[in-house]
Amino acid sequence: MASPRTITIVALSVALGLFFVFMGTIKLTPRLSRDAYNEMKRAYKSYVRALPMLKKMGVSSILLRKSIGALEVACGIVMTVVPGRPKDVANFLLLLLVLAVLFFHQLVGDPLKRYAHALVFGILLTCRLLIARQPEEQLPEKRILSVNGDEQPLIHEAAPEKGKMKVS
Repeated sequence: MASPRTITIVALSVALGLFFVFMGTIKLTPRLSRDAYNEMKRAYKSYVRALPMLKKMGVSSILLRKSIGALEVACGIVMTVVPGRPKDVANFLLLLLVLAVLFFHQLVGDPLKRYAHALVFGILLTCRLLIARQPEEQLPEKRILSVNGDEQPLIHEAAPEKGKMKVS
């Protein structure tokens, strides 16, 4: 049976991956929701206006929106279906992306309700990454010593817990 830690990581990976695939797709195409797509176009125009250095670097609102959307879709797919270390890399990239988006929202002065989802998913990405990076706890094995045909636990395992007296 899978450990609770493994179940948590898998559940968070799939849920976060699907969310970012969905959000990235909205940034790339109006097929899912024309209103949400138009809102994304408007928002990214305001982000580029608020950061003139992006214009100087040749980054248009379209390029910024499509780059972020493509990165969200790619990392979301990795988080959903690819096993192992690539999930942690995708998790980290999405966390950096969420921090950038939060910065953009603060820069243009958006109210909290406009970026609350980014805060929540940033926290979930952080939790998933922390859980995934913790080492798995392993239960100690019972070792048995055979003495004259009698099986006995090793001395350090047979000792009573500290503060408790063993009565025979």
